[in-house]
Amino acid sequence: MAWSYRKRIKVIPGVHLNFSKRGISTTIGVKGASINFSKSGTTVNTTVLGFSTRHKLSVSGPNPVSHYPGLPENQPYPLEENIFSADIHEITSQNMQGIKEAIILAQQQKKDLTSDLKKINRALSITKAKKILSYIFLYGLIKKEIPQNSDHDIKAQQEAIKQTKEMIEKCYVNLEIDFDSEIKRKFEKVYESFSKLTTSHKIWDITSAHFQDRVATRSSAGTIVSRRQVNFALRAIPYIKSDYQALYMKNANGADIYIYPTFIVMYNNENNFAIIGVNELNLYQTYTRFTETEVVPRDSKIIGQTWAKVNKNGTRDKRFKSNYQIPVVRYGNIRLSTPTGLREEYEFSNYEFTEEFGKAFREFQLEFRL
Repeated sequence: MAWSYRKRIKVIPGVHLNFSKRGISTTIGVKGASINFSKSGTTVNTTVLGFSTRHKLSVSGPNPVSHYPGLPENQPYPLEENIFSADIHEITSQNMQGIKEAIILAQQQKKDLTSDLKKINRALSITKAKKILSYIFLYGLIKKEIPQNSDHDIKAQQEAIKQTKEMIEKCYVNLEIDFDSEIKRKFEKVYESFSKLTTSHKIWDITSAHFQDRVATRSSAGTIVSRRQVNFALRAIPYIKSDYQALYMKNANGADIYIYPTFIVMYNNENNFAIIGVNELNLYQTYTRFTETEVVPRDSKIIGQTWAKVNKNGTRDKRFKSNYQIPVVRYGNIRLSTPTGLREEYEFSNYEFTEEFGKAFREFQLEFRL
């Protein structure tokens, strides 16, 4: 019996982004879904199996660039609490669901094709074994059509393996981005400034911040933070291909963050991820006066000195004989939040790179609010 192979071929939606001063237009592959951001609101158009729907989404909520009043230098964290994002299944933006579905489709197709590839490889092994056995037991020499049919099946199976591997390599969402020249210049500035930010000698994820009684502890620091060193990079996320790699931020206590020009992916694994519109992101950049009890990073600036034990007025408490000086350094600080539940905070040893990135990102984001 001739061997047959049923290909599992689906058209994976691509995502095409158009950036202009009128807003962001996003077209999502074969489903015909498009998302348009403008000053008047967000309009979602979808066409699935010949039926089309149109509805308008409100863009109420905080402006994407928040400006908080300056905090006291010795009180950089406004709340006494742990700092982490909401559950990954709760924070996908409503108008980003189409892109999420496109990624899920690419993932499922790869799984299906990988399963098919295993079956074809198994069938190829069996066919080769049958051909060898036909010669060992001589019936292949008597009936010439038996090895000939095996050769035909082997050729078909080898071709199917080749085609399946090629299709597996194409299981991704192709992200095509067209910028207006001015917007492209501003995004490339974001890209370049983030590249610099990744070279900071130290990057920490702030996982909690708690006030402390400075009088009781005899300390100059009014806030105790828990921090874990992480890395930032330009990195591609699985199942998305783009001319621009994502701005990758490692998250010490949750899903990692990947920032693309029009959306943010919070990614644990292929089964647990969320997509948030970049217009919903609040990015607040400031600086922190940090009492550094560890080694001062080589790219940080010491802006003062304090003592391990201090009086109320900040002077050295002479009652402690082993009292010693501690450097006060200036670190960059970035807080990220969205109405849907993203909430993260990072600290950087290089304040200048932090400030440059914060400014570039705000200018890029504000382009769509003019």
